[in-house]
Amino acid sequence: MLPLRYVRHWQVASVALLLLVFAATLLPVVWFLVDPDLFAAWFIEADKWLHAATFVFLAIWFAGQYHPRSYWRIGLGLLLFGLLIEGCQRLIIYRSAEWFDIGADAAGIIVGLVIANAGLGGWCVRFENWFSRRKAGSSID
Repeated sequence: MLPLRYVRHWQVASVALLLLVFAATLLPVVWFLVDPDLFAAWFIEADKWLHAATFVFLAIWFAGQYHPRSYWRIGLGLLLFGLLIEGCQRLIIYRSAEWFDIGADAAGIIVGLVIANAGLGGWCVRFENWFSRRKAGSSID
């Protein structure tokens, strides 16, 4: 892990994020719909893009907290997380598991780690530095 000041906060936020993604992938899709008929056609087309975008975000999120030499672990962990999601969806009658979802997850992970490697990795350290400068500038001595 990178030398972060608020390690525990980042870890709690990471667990909460993974639980949120996990819950969202297991809830019935109709819970998110205002007009199920209109959304159904869109969702079928966008499903793989949603998988990829979610895993791009997750890869960048975790790459912000870890050294680039750990990116392979992030990739492997997120791929296993995607497999866990699909395995659980297979057990639920109102969701379906698809191998193409794993492919979309893997593509998202790769894109996210490439983006992180191109300069966005370690963003948590930069955020903490910005936050502490801002916090120091607002204190009255």
